[in-house]
Amino acid sequence: MVKSIISPSILASDFANLGCNCKKVVDTGDVDWLHLDVMDGHFVPNISFGAPVIESLRKQFPRDNGKPIVFDCHMMVSDPEQWIEDIAKAGGDSYTFHYEATKDPAAVITKIKKHGLKAAMGIKPNTPVEAVYPYANDLDMVLVMTVEPGFGGQKFMQDMMPKVETLREKYPHLDIEVDGGLGRETVRPAAYAGANVIVAGTSVFKAEDPKEVTSFLKQTVDESILSREK
Repeated sequence: MVKSIISPSILASDFANLGCNCKKVVDTGDVDWLHLDVMDGHFVPNISFGAPVIESLRKQFPRDNGKPIVFDCHMMVSDPEQWIEDIAKAGGDSYTFHYEATKDPAAVITKIKKHGLKAAMGIKPNTPVEAVYPYANDLDMVLVMTVEPGFGGQKFMQDMMPKVETLREKYPHLDIEVDGGLGRETVRPAAYAGANVIVAGTSVFKAEDPKEVTSFLKQTVDESILSREK
């Protein structure tokens, strides 16, 4: 059985106070993962950060602190194989590459696992869900983008939910992540479609009370999981 996971995207944080911002959302008690959006300016137009920032942030959240925080690394890069070793050394835990960024997803998955990372694959809005099927049994997670990757603060695309429903039906034990425009108003359709990993950036980091938001997100996903078990 999958479990509910809230993965706030640090792209929405104040980078001048990154460690403090991340600690504030982790201290809500509802957050086990942090979503780290790595952009190279090629696969997507924007540039964000890379391994040095991840390494610095890992020092704020050491793995031996009693409640390890999973670094959910979303690699929006044009050559995903190139950065696997660097991300592993920097302290990443899960490595999400994009199906559209490589001609050989199987080789990328193999290399990710070789370096001790969880392997995840993302698909953009225009990519059919069927692209995932040949690789799903070797993946730890599939990411369904609910916005075009590369920019924060976009509007949630509800017409991506049939992809989530199809994946949940075919792979009931697979972690399914959704990313883009998730918050109080949009988490329910995502959760009830079958997503158990919720990436939320602006709605969490910009909230006056992050705890109120993360609790709502987690409770909604928990309820959706229970409803499918009945």
